[in-house]
Amino acid sequence: MKEKDVVKQLTTPIGAPAFPRGPFRFNNREYFNILYRTDIEALRAVVPEPLEIDEPLVRWEIMRMPDTSGLGDYTECGQAIQVRLGEEKGEYLHAMYLDNAPALASGREISAYPKVFGKPRLYVDSDTLVGTMDYGTLRVAQATMGYKHRAMDLEEAKREICVPTFMLKILWTYDSPKPAGEPRICELLRTEITDITVKGAWIGPARLELFAHALAPMADFPVREIIGASHILTDLTLARAKPCYNYLDKPTKAASGERHATVS
Repeated sequence: MKEKDVVKQLTTPIGAPAFPRGPFRFNNREYFNILYRTDIEALRAVVPEPLEIDEPLVRWEIMRMPDTSGLGDYTECGQAIQVRLGEEKGEYLHAMYLDNAPALASGREISAYPKVFGKPRLYVDSDTLVGTMDYGTLRVAQATMGYKHRAMDLEEAKREICVPTFMLKILWTYDSPKPAGEPRICELLRTEITDITVKGAWIGPARLELFAHALAPMADFPVREIIGASHILTDLTLARAKPCYNYLDKPTKAASGERHATVS
């Protein structure tokens, strides 16, 4: 392969890439969201500056995606922490667990979605919407909600889904793979869904149980109070994430010495 052709490649393996080029269109993407209050010190331990926390609120979400262009059929579960960057309120994506290799690889490589493999499931059990997340053979989370108890305003549902989202992108240098080395990229990225159609939305009573696991530590943010729950059906396209803060451009103390960061 000529050098000029190498730089045109999207990802490896060549000839059978891990994922195709986007944009990725999601048809009938289904959300089950539970907003709950947790311990603020637990959030402060993981939310990176310059993001700030006004209230200790977490949105536990599970998403069923049966028809995604280029990626196929999969389910994903995660926790999004309510934060603020300056005057802009949004969510910081802490962790996401899913059962689809192309979606995992593209999410991490193209953007900065904190994706790892898991076994989430979203289904209806009689009159109950059920969301579960297993890591290996062990249950990590289990959520229930009354199925379509009350209609939700579609514009309100759209605002809930389309909040600004922040993610952390970290890539290490090749000659310093150990923790004492230096990152080659360390940035905060921002994205926001704008191309969306809300096809239906509902609210109802909900419960959420989280179970301790060393490698899927959702329970590190314990459920203290459930604020609300929603069930939303959409069609949407994910927008590309863009850097909004560079940790390597500002003097800051680190194991390897002084660095710099700037807001962009």
